[in-house]
Amino acid sequence: MPGHFGPVSDDEKTWSLMAYVGQFLVGAIAPGVVYLGKARSPFVRKHAAQGLNMGIAAIAVWIVGGLLSLAVDFFIWVPLLFTAVVMFFLVYAGRAANRGEFRRVPAVVAWPLLK
Repeated sequence: MPGHFGPVSDDEKTWSLMAYVGQFLVGAIAPGVVYLGKARSPFVRKHAAQGLNMGIAAIAVWIVGGLLSLAVDFFIWVPLLFTAVVMFFLVYAGRAANRGEFRRVPAVVAWPLLK
């Protein structure tokens, strides 16, 4: 679902993109920094919130999946598969941010915790 934010500056596109791409390097810290430090515009805030929701979901799935895998080895596949899905949607949403657009990620991947 595309969002309509009017004209978006290159700076806004860059910071929005960093909310996604930065997760490949530092996880949920990247969208957290963007959300707390650079989210003055609605465009950047929307992307940063979605990126942070994805990061929080990934951390939670890894913790729960890791604990469950101590009891049943099969459960180690849950966080691994979830991570693959998250990586796909990081690229999907990041490409949209770079074009000055917003694409909503499914709530299963980006838990709607922050708006």
